Amino acid sequence: MTDAPDARRPAEQVASRGATSHSAASPEDKGPEAAAREALLRFGGVDAKLTRITVGLINQTWRVDTADGPFVLQRVNPIFGPAVHRDIEAITARLAECGVLTPRLVRTMDGALCAETAHGVYRLMTYIDGEVVSELTSPARVASMARMVARFHAALDGFAHTFAFTRPGPHDTPRHLAFLEATLRECAEHPQFGRVRPVAAAILAHGRELPALGQLPRRIIHGDLKITNLMFRHGTDDALAILDLDTMAHDTLAAEMGDALRSWCNPAGESEERAELDMALYRAAVDAYVDESGPLLRDEERAALPAGLETIALELASRFCADALRESYFGWDATRFTTRTEHNLVRARSQLSLAASVRGRLRDTAD
Repeated sequence: MTDAPDARRPAEQVASRGATSHSAASPEDKGPEAAAREALLRFGGVDAKLTRITVGLINQTWRVDTADGPFVLQRVNPIFGPAVHRDIEAITARLAECGVLTPRLVRTMDGALCAETAHGVYRLMTYIDGEVVSELTSPARVASMARMVARFHAALDGFAHTFAFTRPGPHDTPRHLAFLEATLRECAEHPQFGRVRPVAAAILAHGRELPALGQLPRRIIHGDLKITNLMFRHGTDDALAILDLDTMAHDTLAAEMGDALRSWCNPAGESEERAELDMALYRAAVDAYVDESGPLLRDEERAALPAGLETIALELASRFCADALRESYFGWDATRFTTRTEHNLVRARSQLSLAASVRGRLRDTAD
């Protein structure tokens, strides 16, 4: 990895010696890369090669190669306010003290944690040399991910932090189901409404039968532990780092691990209509997480893991289904699908199928 002790050097040192700054060409003329290059000027006038990284649905991301080494630049989705960077800075400092590797923010020339421009909020981060995968079939790899997440949670146990940026109920399942109902009322004129409505009805019916999670402690969580938000050492099953920390919040481990397990233990992924829980992957993840967590994980939190998985799978199904009509939030794969609606509808069916699989295999189990 490239995260040497001086990786967070000031922006003045990030700039290539003798580099010529790219002109601030209008992004309307040259697109997202021109806006990204303009934002880079705030971090020291870097003359750099930008390579788009297409993994991820929310933020626009580039690898930035400079004479001083690689960095990562992101245009932050507007759903995250600039204040989120104060949270990232504080919590990643704590994680670094505890040996949990994450990207660290590189400050602008004037010492800011991000660059607010006319075209959006951009941040520059240290680069970690590792491998991101989009599919999991190895129980050993899943177990390594679970152990890293347990160390993440342990590092933040008891860490007092008041979030500068919060989002309303990111894992508030009743709110997401209510939003889906509202979407059906408000988007009835959508040309694909007839295809979306029966899927929405099935999601809402399942939602009425979700198991209760009970009163669980709220902790600092990552908030989006999908497969692509963990990085591995090249060519190994060893988890190396945790990425994309915008979604950190106070919430339950049932929500956190439910979201992780629905991503890790479904080999079909989100873009295939039929999804099932892979029990070998599930057992590997849960056993490793419980073992690494030790006394941190309370009995009631461990018992809530199956219900958390079912709940979060259904919650995500409802979000995809709503966006099939609203077409305003999730990115989509134009190489496989003709419209955003089509891709989101497949995703909604996939997560509904996963929730049904979890219900059939894990309901009334303790792990």
